[in-house]
Amino acid sequence: MPSFKGKHIVEEINGVRCSIVETDSSKERLEFLTKFLEKNNYKVFSIAEEENKFKIGVNDVLFNPVIAVYERRLKTMEGKVATHEYWFQLPEVNTDR
Repeated sequence: MPSFKGKHIVEEINGVRCSIVETDSSKERLEFLTKFLEKNNYKVFSIAEEENKFKIGVNDVLFNPVIAVYERRLKTMEGKVATHEYWFQLPEVNTDR
């Protein structure tokens, strides 16, 4: 299961300096985060680390997913504020946010 890491990591993916969003992600998780982050105007880069495991980054080197989620800066595909549950693809506890 994915987890938040407070440490901000910047690495190069496909020749572009990126802020690392997640490592060891599945193909399904990569697809979800790509759609979600692109909806929020981030350009997403990924690279396969090993079979069916991907490293995901965005071109904004100042982006930190922990801060973005808890400062309520990200929007869902429906335009609502993205919560911790939405980020981790968990059932929403309270959908009135």
